[in-house]
Amino acid sequence: MKFLITVIVSLTTLTAAYAQYAPQAGVSGTTAIPSSSTSFVGWATGCTVQRGYIDIADKPQGHVTAGTDANAVGVADQSIVSLGDSGVAVLSFGTALFNGPGADFAVFENGFSNPSDSERAFLELAFVEVSSNGVDYFRFPAHSLTPATPQIPGAGVFMDAKLINNLAGKYISGYGTPFDLEDLAGTTGLDVNYISHIRLVDVVGFVNANLGSIDTANNIINDPYPTNFPTGGFDLDAVGAIHQYSASVSSTEANTPFVIYPNPVTDRLWIKSNRNERLSVILSDITGKKLWSGRVDDQGISLDGYQPGIYYIQIQNEDGGKWQEKIIKR
Repeated sequence: MKFLITVIVSLTTLTAAYAQYAPQAGVSGTTAIPSSSTSFVGWATGCTVQRGYIDIADKPQGHVTAGTDANAVGVADQSIVSLGDSGVAVLSFGTALFNGPGADFAVFENGFSNPSDSERAFLELAFVEVSSNGVDYFRFPAHSLTPATPQIPGAGVFMDAKLINNLAGKYISGYGTPFDLEDLAGTTGLDVNYISHIRLVDVVGFVNANLGSIDTANNIINDPYPTNFPTGGFDLDAVGAIHQYSASVSSTEANTPFVIYPNPVTDRLWIKSNRNERLSVILSDITGKKLWSGRVDDQGISLDGYQPGIYYIQIQNEDGGKWQEKIIKR
């Protein structure tokens, strides 16, 4: 009996260790977000792709060719651009994203389900990184518990989403993998309340110790390999914003909750509420570094002493609405 109890405890512990994350879309407990969700308030407006290899271990085969950069712009519509082995996509947005409650954005890929097992799917993965200035990027901590052997070929083998965390492509086509900026809160050089760019880096499946990708815990990620065809690697469909600043406003727009003037500014910036409410403001430089925060009053915000250049202000009203505006200091 003691031996039997030990075996049961061991199996339970093993199961917990290898099935601790959210399951596939459509399965109870999933965190997948359908593309039709009203939680999305915007979508990427720009995309630049640096193509990866058809087969990173056989570079003379060249690069993947499927899709165009524009396919990743706008709503998720199953029109994709393939990254290939180690390919990179950089996405930009009309206005910055910020760290709100829960998931802040979601990434869509074109994985497909196992017709005989709804918990398993053919998935191609990518690391996700964010930036406050379009130059310095910081990667979400990612985890993969999919065993490194046997190797997953380019088609016909399915993966368990419960073994994958914080990697884009975890969910099948039509469902976004969510990311929470709170995971990166406190990262030096990153302002999680001002995310201007998102970068996706294709995960190279298990090739060998030198070419394969590893997760945050130094586990080899068993992503499909080789995918030696024009649509190889991560297939990017779209990136949807959940917490995003409203469109920038100016002093000439009507029916806005406030006006900002002058812009460009020499020494003092004025932000006036149209609803007689107090506004909270954060002033940041172009790198996302916070320079000043507080509530604006009749004295405005003094920019005297700051170097000429581009600055950003983030504004929040009493109802919790948020906006961002680029300011030019002369």
